[in-house]
Amino acid sequence: MNSIYNLIARIAWFNLKIVARFNSKIKLFVDGRKQTNTILSNSISKQDHVIWVHASSLGEFEQGLPVIEQLKSIYSSSKILVTFFSPSGYEVKKNTDAADVITYLPIDTKRNVKRFIQLANPKLAIFIKYEIWPNYLKELKAQEIPSILVSAIFKKEQIYFKWFGGFMRNSLRNFNHIFVQNEKSQLLLKSIHFSNTTIAGDTRLDRVSEILERDNSLSFMKAFCNDKLCVVAGSTWPEDETILIDYINHTTEKVKFVIAPHTIRKDKILGLMGAITKKTTLYSNINESNLAQNEVLIIDTIGLLTKIYSYANIVYVGGGFETGLHNTLEPAVFGVPVIIGPKYKGFKEAEDLVQQKGIFSITTNWDFNELMKKLVENSELRNKSGAINSRYISKNKGASIQIVDHIRTLL
Repeated sequence: MNSIYNLIARIAWFNLKIVARFNSKIKLFVDGRKQTNTILSNSISKQDHVIWVHASSLGEFEQGLPVIEQLKSIYSSSKILVTFFSPSGYEVKKNTDAADVITYLPIDTKRNVKRFIQLANPKLAIFIKYEIWPNYLKELKAQEIPSILVSAIFKKEQIYFKWFGGFMRNSLRNFNHIFVQNEKSQLLLKSIHFSNTTIAGDTRLDRVSEILERDNSLSFMKAFCNDKLCVVAGSTWPEDETILIDYINHTTEKVKFVIAPHTIRKDKILGLMGAITKKTTLYSNINESNLAQNEVLIIDTIGLLTKIYSYANIVYVGGGFETGLHNTLEPAVFGVPVIIGPKYKGFKEAEDLVQQKGIFSITTNWDFNELMKKLVENSELRNKSGAINSRYISKNKGASIQIVDHIRTLL
């Protein structure tokens, strides 16, 4: 099975190099990996004490960030190496000061792995959530370099728990320890005789808890809200915007709306703006308009959404119809009710909070309109559901502390 896996990895890399000629994202994926060995050679010496953290993409990086920050504080003389699988993670975070060295992870072939481990020379490897690469894990174990998996979630549908999943089960057993988010995951691992586990929860809860300690003030949001009820819709896609626009155009409630679309291409932004009949302005034009007179503000830039959530009375988080639900914890930490689409299975925090009624799932325009009517008119309901969200985060944070305590025993 190992030889088949290696053959598939080589074929996949060959095909990706061909596709890269026609696809800009795949081109970043391929070309970025051509620089990995050079980056490692120029940034890491044999004398360096390296802690390697691997994330698939941006979400997993954010998940691992509380652990990275604690490691930087404790092991200040060490170098933190962060690798990404996806361009959507690397291209956004390649210049972050959270790590000392940032690069793509080479494709999981035996040759790539040996060269990478030789150049990186890590003393510890930390993989986040779903990142399980058989050749990397096998080589780490062979060289007696400890490896751990953090914030992991396992489901019975995964290959590890199938009769034909022996190869991947063996790869999983190369980890020294696995920190899972819930008891269900731990029991699944136990069913395949993996006992080196700890239920630590989700490190993202630690990350969002830190948001409350920052200065989240935005003068333009204060001017726009003007002491009126504010609804913030974050990371929206067309399916979300259809529902939001229908409500915005027809409601008679004196409510302010902020929409921060996931895609901020000019044509998409102008199309969204043109579909709204209420007085609307763009963030890029705020200096040219009297913000308080506008009813809708469209955010046509990135990097402000978390702070904008702090001004919300009600939040809608996009992606829950087709593309994949975006982060519900960032608004939830501010103690406000959150609305999402119907597809949230597999997002533990959303599943938990829908059940507890801190997050509300809608399917149709009618669902959304009825729910908004209740939330806008009933401040007690808003406060109650918002408090549920706050308590959930406060109660479940602390995963990174457990993980770092274990890391101390390995380094």
